[in-house]
Amino acid sequence: MKKMFNKVLLSSAVLALLAGCASEEENVVMAPVPVVKSEFTPQSLWSTSIGDGVGHYFSKLSPDFAYGKVFVASRDGIVKALDPENGKEIWKVDLEEDVSARLSGGIVAAYGQIYIGSENGVVIALNAETGEESWKVKVEGEVLASPVADNNLVIVNTSRGALVALDQATGSQKWTISTEVPNLTLRGESQPAAVSGGVFWGTPSGRLAAAISARGQLIWQQPVGQPKGATEIDRLVDVDASPVIIGGTLYTIGFNGQLIAVDLRSGNPIWKRNYSSATDMATDGGRLFLVTDKDHLVAVDSRSGTELWNNDQLEHRLLTAPKVIEGYVVVGDSEGYLHWIDRSSGEFVAQQLIDDSGFAVGPMVIDGGYVLVTRDGDVKKLTIKK
Repeated sequence: MKKMFNKVLLSSAVLALLAGCASEEENVVMAPVPVVKSEFTPQSLWSTSIGDGVGHYFSKLSPDFAYGKVFVASRDGIVKALDPENGKEIWKVDLEEDVSARLSGGIVAAYGQIYIGSENGVVIALNAETGEESWKVKVEGEVLASPVADNNLVIVNTSRGALVALDQATGSQKWTISTEVPNLTLRGESQPAAVSGGVFWGTPSGRLAAAISARGQLIWQQPVGQPKGATEIDRLVDVDASPVIIGGTLYTIGFNGQLIAVDLRSGNPIWKRNYSSATDMATDGGRLFLVTDKDHLVAVDSRSGTELWNNDQLEHRLLTAPKVIEGYVVVGDSEGYLHWIDRSSGEFVAQQLIDDSGFAVGPMVIDGGYVLVTRDGDVKKLTIKK
């Protein structure tokens, strides 16, 4: 389905993340495509497709690269393993049964398998070599974010506020941690992050939580945002971004909340800055790159929280989460443009129109280039030709 988004849109947070709330809608104007003199042009290495992609639906369904394969999936249940050198199909399965598969969370490769969650509240494990189904289990709530694999567990964060740990080999449930879910939340969940025996995730009630992954014991929660304001939308404080871990410091950001740096072990805040976002961040170690709720691109010093630059020229273009590729910050937008930004200055260095169906997720780095998946399901491998 080829589709150009209108120039006048609902607020990006409302359009992309909320269900209902028509009375709270705010009309905003999408910024025009910036005029950029590109310093390089990507070279296409191969192109294929994955069903109908995710279409116009909210989705963070992302490809993964592992075991010498590129794994891609469509919302309606098609999953493929592709050869990264030429894009040829290695295997293909169709997970749709009596109802739409509605795949939405994943893909994550680990333990010789790939794991995908769905809006139907199902987590599926497929053998990475053959595509054969290893197990399928039902969990409490939709799985809108990618699982994380750690300590022989597959851990998923659901729309019902349940963090669920499943045995990686059998899918049997090992533990569940439940957190509060307000009556109104954004459409989306935080992908957990795991390191050093701990698992960390954001909650719809505006908190960053930490638990011991081996036994599901909650060890601390740190407020990222506090509900305030006259309307329900004003009071949204979801922490939907996946935490970023650099050394002994964890970073996260909340909608109507803050960008916060936290000591990994104690949960005590190191610094806080006033930014609002529900989108995953990227890092090059010394800097954090984030997309605000107005689609401003911002770079922040990871040690001090000092803002280094702020690029507002893509306002309300419904940007993907940023990626760092070949030393550049890269985002896609709803009209199918890929924007390349200098990490140090925040200035544009290149821009390409890839596909007018737009992007739900950003590019993925693989050997010899990067892979893009469009909303319509086109899968392309490109490389930079300077």
